[in-house]
Amino acid sequence: MNFEIPARTEDFRRRIAAFVEREVLPLEADRSSYDDHGNIALPLLETLRARARGEGLWCLQLGPESGGQGLAKTDMAVCYEEMNRSIFGPAVFNSAAPDDGNMMVLEKLGTPAQKERWLAPIAEGKVRSAFAMTEPHPGGGSDPSMIMTRAQKKGDRYVVTGRKWFITGAGEASHFILVARTSDDPRHGLSALLFHRDQPGWRILRRIGIMGPEEHGGHCELEFDGLEIPAENLLAGEGQGMKVTQVRLGPARLTHCMRWLGLAKRCIEIARAYAAERQGFGQRLADRESIQLMLGGLAMQIEIGRLLVMKAAWELDRGGFARKEVSMAKVQVADVLHAAADTAIQINGARGYSTDTVLEWIYRYARQARLVDGADEVHKMVLNRFLGEEGIGFWRWNVDGTGR
Repeated sequence: MNFEIPARTEDFRRRIAAFVEREVLPLEADRSSYDDHGNIALPLLETLRARARGEGLWCLQLGPESGGQGLAKTDMAVCYEEMNRSIFGPAVFNSAAPDDGNMMVLEKLGTPAQKERWLAPIAEGKVRSAFAMTEPHPGGGSDPSMIMTRAQKKGDRYVVTGRKWFITGAGEASHFILVARTSDDPRHGLSALLFHRDQPGWRILRRIGIMGPEEHGGHCELEFDGLEIPAENLLAGEGQGMKVTQVRLGPARLTHCMRWLGLAKRCIEIARAYAAERQGFGQRLADRESIQLMLGGLAMQIEIGRLLVMKAAWELDRGGFARKEVSMAKVQVADVLHAAADTAIQINGARGYSTDTVLEWIYRYARQARLVDGADEVHKMVLNRFLGEEGIGFWRWNVDGTGR
């Protein structure tokens, strides 16, 4: 097991760290840097994106033919963690959800024509995108087999009717990937289709208010009442919707974890700095055993999360689906992000609860981590299923040269 990273990856990590320190972190303390929903203001974002592109730090996750740098998932883990030292970081480098996952699935499964029309504008930063899968009850959520939105084929087009909700980024998106039912086949009944926001036959019913800060475009409820999508806009072919969701959601869940690790580390950074200077009852907070136990325990839990993320990334890089590994990383890192924000606020006291630091922002954001891309409980059920199927083999080692 080799935990060294390539020199090229370290070069990207170092340059990302310097960019975030110099260009991004100072903006967090200025309220004019924020839009009305707690994210970086779009005009400011475009300025920073131009600078990141100029320094060769743009879209690192895509291949060179798509305008990126071709980083493997293990390399991305190192770089994404560094990007999210700032709450604004990932969007600056075009590595934020949902565009991040949408670009990767389009690159992997799209035809050359689809990549040119649907992927290239996102990769260039000209448009934003959304992945429309989740539905209100009794439709599909964590269980895609329950999806009720239908896409009925009529000639060379699919006519879509139904409803989606909590669609991240929909308010600002131009390019959409829609998962809908094209038949009642239990295995191949879902398909993924591409559409543009200017097409008639659908609308945004509302932008759903949420507890935390929002991604650009919010979380929206959509209604489809006759949207027509040409058959050429099928992604991966009819009946391949489950394949599309698997290809997209596994890596997307893991890139969430990569970014969350950066935020968790930032929480410790803020807590340690305050504990080092704050005096109480004749002693620095940093010298109190209780504070040392809190911070040391968090550091260990973050490192456990990093190892799980790296193992999952390694499995994806070698061609596996990493379902078990991604589920373990997702649960661990979501929990540790929440714990890191909560502990850092506790150490900072009233200062942590105020908007004088980004801790309250991270805390509100962190609560969604245990829900998005599958609730903790769903992933634990997945792990128990693997345990039932594999028994003691659940903990097997991969043997060098055998591919298993």
